[in-house]
Amino acid sequence: MVLTQNFIRTSMDSSTRAAAEKQAHVVCIPAPSQSHIKGMLKMARILHSKGIFITFVNTEFNHKRFLKSGGLQSLGDVASFRFETIPDGLPPSDADKTQDIPQLLVSIFEKRMLPPFQNLLAELNAGTYQVTSILSDGFMPFTADAAHSLGIPIVLLWTISACAFMGFYQFKNVLERGLVPLKDESYLTNGYLDTIIDWIPGMPDIRLGDLPSHVRIMDPVDTLFHYFVECTQRAADCTAFVLQTFDDLEQELVNVISSMFRTVFTIGPQQLLVDQIPLDRKEGLKSIGYSLWEEDKTCLQWLDSKEADSVVYVNFGSITVMSAEQLLEFGWGLANSNCCFLWIIRPDLIMGESAVTLGVEFMDAVKNRGLISSWCPQEDVLNHVSVGGFLTHGGWNSIIESIIAGVPMLCWPFFGDQTINCKFMSDEWGCGLEIPNNVKRDDVEKLVRLLMDGAEGKKMRNKATEWKNLAKKACAPDGSSSLNLDKLVLLLKN
Repeated sequence: MVLTQNFIRTSMDSSTRAAAEKQAHVVCIPAPSQSHIKGMLKMARILHSKGIFITFVNTEFNHKRFLKSGGLQSLGDVASFRFETIPDGLPPSDADKTQDIPQLLVSIFEKRMLPPFQNLLAELNAGTYQVTSILSDGFMPFTADAAHSLGIPIVLLWTISACAFMGFYQFKNVLERGLVPLKDESYLTNGYLDTIIDWIPGMPDIRLGDLPSHVRIMDPVDTLFHYFVECTQRAADCTAFVLQTFDDLEQELVNVISSMFRTVFTIGPQQLLVDQIPLDRKEGLKSIGYSLWEEDKTCLQWLDSKEADSVVYVNFGSITVMSAEQLLEFGWGLANSNCCFLWIIRPDLIMGESAVTLGVEFMDAVKNRGLISSWCPQEDVLNHVSVGGFLTHGGWNSIIESIIAGVPMLCWPFFGDQTINCKFMSDEWGCGLEIPNNVKRDDVEKLVRLLMDGAEGKKMRNKATEWKNLAKKACAPDGSSSLNLDKLVLLLKN
């Protein structure tokens, strides 16, 4: 095991040991993907600002990417915030591309990371500060075994919406009620996914196809399906868990989930809480970024040249992949809308393609009003005055960041929780619309124009602004998220 920064191993006199025993030391371990790392890092920074010693655990693969992207340049003299690594149990792969997510989840499900994680905890406990609790991503269920073996509390951080958590939680019920597995692939397109489910508390009349996409199985022993069942069912074993949302946005579901589990904290949006960290508590941690991809910040200068609310920001996240045909449909839809756009196209966005090309004709058509970049500082972009709309895959980080920027959305869900996020975004929160899965350029053109210039787009923008103000209220000193954060800190320090 390679430790990024070793703890100082020294013998301690009784006074030093007594002081160490009073110090809360939380080990934070995210699920090994971009959005989960970002959510956990923000929570770790918030807790550190409250006087908690943090050890942040990345996989070796992701930590190398983190270092390469500039996400971690130096921690200076901050001895109370450290990074450590464990192997992920996968064979070597391209260091510049996202790992095979299904194989990564199988590795987690099979607990390949548990032994190295336990070894790391043992090393940490041999140092100055004993580990007092674990803050684990909810999608890393093996961490509960490690916590229970040490007799320490474990708090789960769900970097997803309350509606997504409830959707995943229903997988077991859907299986037991015989709604899955599907009989064959025709059930994906013959209308069966429109089957109404009317028995989920807090989710009246939702469709089967609105649940997270991993519910669409044809094998009753599908590994990934049962991985998600285990993750949500084991939530009952934790001391508490945190949902990265705020009460006003998902009040009914938060009430339901709170009645099902012992201690539930809604703490979000996280960035609004990060922004409140006093300057003296931020020193030394300024160099910590959140991206596994190197960010191109020159796009912000391009945005400076555009009028207010005139640019569509397009980003399908760190995992979504599409066909070359789908890329062209999106591209020409954007071109034909005559709107300005900033489009993030990762090197590995296209399935089976090593290079992405939209053609000379396309580039000529969007000259001076379209900019393509490989990655960018998303929150800075969304908060730029020129950005008036967001075409997104519907990942939770993207949706919550768009909400706190007051930017309405178009959503093209790819997989996982994105389907249910987009459902709630359009039907419950009123700040976005969904693009059909079988994307066509005419639909993209029509919806982009509606988003940027239509009456419905204005209505969605007003609704996004309402949610932005409610999010600020939740994170005010006496707001629900701030009060829940105080309760979490008290739990972790005792």
